[in-house]
Amino acid sequence: MGNLALEPLERPEGMTTHEYAHRRLRQAIMVGSIRPGEALTIRGIAEAMESSPTPVREALRRLSSEGALRVLDNRRIMVPRMTADRFSELISLRAVLEQHAARRAVPHITERRIDRLAEIDKAQDEAISRKDDATALLLNQEFHRTLYTANPEQVIMPMVESIWLQLGPFLGIAMEHVAQLYVVDRHQEAIAALRKRDEDAVAAAIRADISEGIGGFERAAIENLLRLAGQ
Repeated sequence: MGNLALEPLERPEGMTTHEYAHRRLRQAIMVGSIRPGEALTIRGIAEAMESSPTPVREALRRLSSEGALRVLDNRRIMVPRMTADRFSELISLRAVLEQHAARRAVPHITERRIDRLAEIDKAQDEAISRKDDATALLLNQEFHRTLYTANPEQVIMPMVESIWLQLGPFLGIAMEHVAQLYVVDRHQEAIAALRKRDEDAVAAAIRADISEGIGGFERAAIENLLRLAGQ
């Protein structure tokens, strides 16, 4: 596996070692720090986290149940390899789920939450400008999560985050080889639509945000990226 580099993650007071291990490894997968097809070992992850094997073992079990990891016959654990067909399916599911989540959030949105979305979007723009890809990805997820969780009936977020987890390793590949993933800031369009409480416009902005980022890659581009990454 080599030396595993994990993005730092603040540990809130009172968070258990087991929960922290799960969140930190989950974040690493979401931002593409672990490549598709990369085999993981409990010992290697524990060393990277400066942790004991027990919480790591539980984190891996949970992430496997979320579809982010696959248990191999030799008891090693691997981030599933990406294919063009699997990528297309995940993007399609993401678009459907997140448009639904955005529509459901609109009746519950407050001006204070919209202001928070604007702050997150500004921070993401700043991260992009300084080429801090991991932070930009985390802020993008925070933007979408902050919007969708305005709906107090939280059924959909685990489904959405499962898709993010499965796409994360490919995002890591894309960021290595693509100079700019987003040209138009569709978050600004979503914010403007939210202030008008326009469900259709909010859903359209979210759809465009997904389809114009990595969702806009042609099949040939996806296959080329996978070849470059040795997939």
